[in-house]
Order: sequence, then structure tokens, then C-alpha cells
Amino acid sequence: MRIEIYTDGACSGNPGKGGYGILMKVPEKNYQKTFSKGFRKTTNNRMELLAVITALEKLKSTENDIHVFTDSKYVSDAINQNWIEGWIKRSWKNVKNPDLWKRFIVLFNQHQPKMHWVKGHAGHFENELCDKLAVAAANSTNLEIDSYFENVDSNSLF
Repeated sequence: MRIEIYTDGACSGNPGKGGYGILMKVPEKNYQKTFSKGFRKTTNNRMELLAVITALEKLKSTENDIHVFTDSKYVSDAINQNWIEGWIKRSWKNVKNPDLWKRFIVLFNQHQPKMHWVKGHAGHFENELCDKLAVAAANSTNLEIDSYFENVDSNSLF
């Protein structure tokens, strides 16, 4: 079964308040569901990547044909340009967001999603919906803590 995953991340300030939005669709069953979450201090790239991770974590089977659509070159090029192989060979040295990339690669290996880049803010319906979800999540009052980012950020001050 084909599952389409559309994702977007948003951040007000970088770092700043952020959020992600996800739309998951099963076209042959005419089914779709949205998800979003906001964080009090994070970065745009973390939200873009966390959106993909969260969506892949929601999958119940590894037997599906997964297609991920993102407007993040950071996320899509890591796979499509094979950057991630070099990062793994270097044991994640000098890689931003290693905590998330380590989570991602396990899920990528399980589900083997095909990564598709879409131009953001260009009228792509699903991407625009995910952007609205991400911005609303970032602007909500119920923001979670991106503990890895905040711990790394505060530790770098001393």
C-alpha cells in the first residue's frame, strides 16, 4: 500500500519557538490524518527533520511503499545526495542534530521511504497545509521542550 507523508517545520527565530506539521495520506483508501507539535526553543532544521521522524514512527508496518514529501533540502538532500552515508562513516562528527539523524536512520532503514523535495510556499496544497499546522503549533501556548537542543545550547555557554 502506498502511504504519502507530507511534512514541514517552522521556527519563529532560529533558534526560537518552533513546530512541525504532518499530513499522512493513504490514497487508495481515501484516508488522511494530520499531526503537529510545538516546541519552546528549537531550530527550523530540527523541526523539518523531527516532522519526518515523527511520521515514520507512526507507521505500523514496514511492508508499505512510503513516499515522504518535504520542502527541506537539508532533509531531502541528506538522503538523495547521500550525505548521510558520509556522516555515518565519520561517526556523526561535526554533524548538526546528531540525536535526530540517529533516530531517523533507524526508521529510514526499516521503512526505506522515497524522499521527494517540493518547493515550499509555492502553492503545493499539502505543503501549505503542513506549513499552517507547523506555524500554529509553534504559536500555541502548549509548547514542549526540545531537551537535546536546550541542553546542548545551555552547555555551550560555559
